[in-house]
Amino acid sequence: MAGKTRVGVLALQGDVREHERLLSRLGADPVRVRRPSELAAVDALVIPGGESSVIDKLSRTFGMREPIRAAIRDGMPMLGTCAGLIMLADEVVDAIDGQQSFGGLDAVVRRNAFGRQVDSFEAELRTPTLPGGPVRAAFIRGPVIESVGARASVLAALDDGRIVGIEQGALIGLSFHPEISGEARFHERMLQAL
Repeated sequence: MAGKTRVGVLALQGDVREHERLLSRLGADPVRVRRPSELAAVDALVIPGGESSVIDKLSRTFGMREPIRAAIRDGMPMLGTCAGLIMLADEVVDAIDGQQSFGGLDAVVRRNAFGRQVDSFEAELRTPTLPGGPVRAAFIRGPVIESVGARASVLAALDDGRIVGIEQGALIGLSFHPEISGEARFHERMLQAL
């Protein structure tokens, strides 16, 4: 494992294993991150899907909120999928009372915009800045990006124009789960920011 890029996967709640498998496939060394000392030992961080309000509460319980915010300010590459996108957004609509995000992405994100679990779906996405053609994406109670500020840019959108992927500097936020469909291009893009 010596010499491999160490990529943390925030392992407080959510689909950690799927991201670990995808990162390993790309030649990275995935590391589960639950404590500030573990975050300090990685080169990049994936914030997986799950339940954003639970990730928020556990990040505060485990003392991870401020270290993650500091890592964002310091330019650590991060990829947030589904709940991870919510956690990276500067503003969250339909958050539960007291819910906080880490911030970093100049965007407004609406929680659970695609409905309940039974409303999950797959779609092909337009990704004009991503080589390799359309992306097959799985949406599971995902958020939608309602607006993108001047500092961020669109990475992916549905055919109806709804924005489901953005980036800003070393941060990438996705409404969907590329790790479920085995879509590695967004993880690769995060690694290219190193």
